[in-house]
Amino acid sequence: MERIQAYFAVISQGISTSLILTAVSLFIAFFLALVLTFLLSMENKWLKSAVNIYLTLFTGTPLLVQFFLIYAGPGQFQWIVDSPLWFFLSNAWFCAMLTLALNSAAYSTLLFHGAVKAISKGQWESCAALGLTRLQTLKILIPYALKRALPSYSNEIILVFKGTSLASTITILDIMGYARQLYGTEYDALTIYGIAGAIYLVITGIATLLLRRLENNVLAFERLEVDKA
Repeated sequence: MERIQAYFAVISQGISTSLILTAVSLFIAFFLALVLTFLLSMENKWLKSAVNIYLTLFTGTPLLVQFFLIYAGPGQFQWIVDSPLWFFLSNAWFCAMLTLALNSAAYSTLLFHGAVKAISKGQWESCAALGLTRLQTLKILIPYALKRALPSYSNEIILVFKGTSLASTITILDIMGYARQLYGTEYDALTIYGIAGAIYLVITGIATLLLRRLENNVLAFERLEVDKA
């Protein structure tokens, strides 16, 4: 029992790093996804093509590969090493945050854009009848679409948190980072990684309950519409 407590004390040091990495990544990813959703919903084919290439790259390749490419890739180019960008790109935490943000933004864009496309034709026609431009229409309808996308986006939040476990592969001391470091000295894989898994399980469980409660509050308007019908 004392051994388990000692292991937990070490591994739990990475909880704050995992949570902060998740929060910052999701914050950046959310706003980037909003911008990309606007671009995909516009009628400029060049912008849509550029966004679709980005989405294909980040949804079609493994997250682990993206971690290595963003962390180790820039160092292959001397002009990047000599530029002010190297101050950020040489920082493992920044690279981990950037990777998670770009990856999450790609999946979130697909969710948000799907919700926009699911908006009924009548709502688009109503905005057109009022003489609103495409951009003005999107400013009205996208917030409505985001509410409907919340259940799916909740899953993305959980996936980003669990994705932080890969940050340990680029020297980040998060939950898995401390677990890997501890395993390097104790070689007790079952206990050490079992504790790490339990920590992830508890945090994701709490997050899931909170997100489900948020969904119930945000989507209450739909239940009211159904009751009226």
